[in-house]
Amino acid sequence: MADGPKAEAEVRVAASPAQVWALVSDITTPSRFGGELQEAEWLEGATGPALGATFVGRNRNEKLGSWETVSRICDYRPERAFGWEVRSAQGTFEPPVARWRFELEPEEGGGTRLRQSVTIGQGASYLTRTIESRPEQEEEIIRLRLGMLEEGIRSTLDGIRRLAES
Repeated sequence: MADGPKAEAEVRVAASPAQVWALVSDITTPSRFGGELQEAEWLEGATGPALGATFVGRNRNEKLGSWETVSRICDYRPERAFGWEVRSAQGTFEPPVARWRFELEPEEGGGTRLRQSVTIGQGASYLTRTIESRPEQEEEIIRLRLGMLEEGIRSTLDGIRRLAES
């Protein structure tokens, strides 16, 4: 955990960064592609993405059950990067449970290189409690969780690619 384990993937999208940005900066987009996120909505009067805006995510995983998270936008650079950090079980963002990020790069000849990543943080969570209860299995627990997260990332990227290209 101290190393900040990370899962990521990328895809080439035959659409402009502006078209891709419209999808990645919509917090509800990932919920359309069968990953853990089932729905998301803005909190505290926010109506769209901006630095510091918060949102709730309602999640479900066949192996882990259902849970809610609160996240805060920590990187907002239109058509370049969109990122958020997940608040810990203690209600703080320092340290976060995770940091999620989309990165967009325009490609020569058109199109966009889209990357999504998640870095697992040390904020209190189900994962940190599981590792504390079975420290001898830390590497295996993290490997399994990263596999789940990467599967969701790949599904999200493929879904965004299909939407942007249609």
